[in-house]
Amino acid sequence: MSHQEKSDHATRQAKEGHPEHSQTDLHYWLALLHTPGLGSRSINRLLGYCGGDPRPLFASQHPAHEGLRPASVAWLRAPDWDQAEQDLRWLEGEQRSVLTLQDAAYPALLKEIEDPPPLLFIQGNPTILDAPQIAIVGSRNPTPSGEQTALDFARFLADAGLVITSGLAAGIDGAAHRGALQTLNATLAVTGTGLDRVYPAKHRELAHQIAEQGALISELPPGTPPIPANFPRRNRIISGLCVGTLVVEAAQKSGSLITARLATEQGREVFAIPGSIHNPLARGCHALIRQGAKLVETAEDILEELAPLLGHLTLAGKTAEEPVTTPTRKWDQEYQQLMAALDYDPTPVDLLIQRSGLTADAVSSMLLLLELDGFVSAAPGGRYCRTGKMSTEPQ
Repeated sequence: MSHQEKSDHATRQAKEGHPEHSQTDLHYWLALLHTPGLGSRSINRLLGYCGGDPRPLFASQHPAHEGLRPASVAWLRAPDWDQAEQDLRWLEGEQRSVLTLQDAAYPALLKEIEDPPPLLFIQGNPTILDAPQIAIVGSRNPTPSGEQTALDFARFLADAGLVITSGLAAGIDGAAHRGALQTLNATLAVTGTGLDRVYPAKHRELAHQIAEQGALISELPPGTPPIPANFPRRNRIISGLCVGTLVVEAAQKSGSLITARLATEQGREVFAIPGSIHNPLARGCHALIRQGAKLVETAEDILEELAPLLGHLTLAGKTAEEPVTTPTRKWDQEYQQLMAALDYDPTPVDLLIQRSGLTADAVSSMLLLLELDGFVSAAPGGRYCRTGKMSTEPQ
């Protein structure tokens, strides 16, 4: 019987008022997940007492209860089955499933980590959890060029056959998911809430697209709100599912660096894209490179490094840094002067005026047109920077 069938069966039993002894295995897994005072480490330790079967833990007396908090012991002796039934009702929806640590379909790489989630709730296609994956993570407030880089790398790596995994956060995470979605290939989002919530709320439509084209997963039961402590813990799942983690932009104190550290501890590859020494969002990547992360400039760099693990994957088409040369106008001398004054780092307009020798009105007008054509990107604070898009040499 599949877990979906188990869920339906268990829910029918609950509605019909069956006594406790007729609860399904999944009931016990869910009740264990809701035990107060227990996290995934404690749950995994308890499961070790009974060969991975949670049922014995709910006996009135069990050696595993020794040392637990009184509230945890009280719950295990008399659980509130309504909590499990609420989860089962959520599972009745379309494209919803759950995997326990004992399921054959539980992702093999994730099972290898020190602290695997006892259960995984899934919205979408569960089969992609065991597909070759690479995590792309970074700042929630990236530069425009950083966001474009994440999207480009995700698109090319997805085209090469990798599932793009990230955390659905604003910034780099969202760009990585969107890049994968553009290829019509799968992307996987690990959330820090229950799957009946979307955080941040502005990613509601993105989450819907991910569920349709890939999967959303969480170790947290439906109804779990966005609690800050849950987000760093979900990072171990992001890195644990993947053969490698790519950090695009990250400050020196960043959740992305937690993901990279966890990937290293899990024996997975870590990649980092360098940036300007003047960009504070490059400092986290530079720190990772000093600590042994692989410096990458193209998507091919990543595939070459992963070739022993992913020998059957090849990059389709161009590398991620190759620009699309689609000039929309014949540039005159003034446009050439302004482009020469622009950096890939955000630059204030007054400095662009000084460098180019052009008037303020001319610079403002040209920046607007260049931005519309995709050659220039606006950054916070009235700054502008070049994008990865290049033109042919103007005549």
